[in-house]
Amino acid sequence: MDLETRLYIALGSSMKSEREAYDRAMDLLSSIGIEMDSIRLDRYYSSPSYLDKLGDTKVFVIPKKNATLNGSRKWKDTMRDFVQDTIPYLEQYHKRSNSESEFAADKKMLGWNIAQKRDDRIDNALFCTGVLHNLFNMGRS
Repeated sequence: MDLETRLYIALGSSMKSEREAYDRAMDLLSSIGIEMDSIRLDRYYSSPSYLDKLGDTKVFVIPKKNATLNGSRKWKDTMRDFVQDTIPYLEQYHKRSNSESEFAADKKMLGWNIAQKRDDRIDNALFCTGVLHNLFNMGRS
């Protein structure tokens, strides 16, 4: 989601795992050539391997309890930013609540369940939800 316009940029879905949905969204971004300035990820993605895959994108994550400084320079820099500038870092990180609240609003407005069974139809239903969301938000800006 673009935080300025509140428009969905890419989405991914999966019946298997959140990680597969994340990977599908990242593949979509890559395939259409969109580069992100920054991304805010939940604790599940708090590891050096995820940060390294994002290249020059500024990443905001909350470290897991057992996080270490083992990893790439990007991981170390992110952990340093978290420790040294905690309040500004958390202010940036918590901008992800904007997308969480938009998802919740979409679910409330368009329904919590998807009645489709086949993966392709589920993807189409979610795509339509995303299009409706973007159309609604284009009218508000």
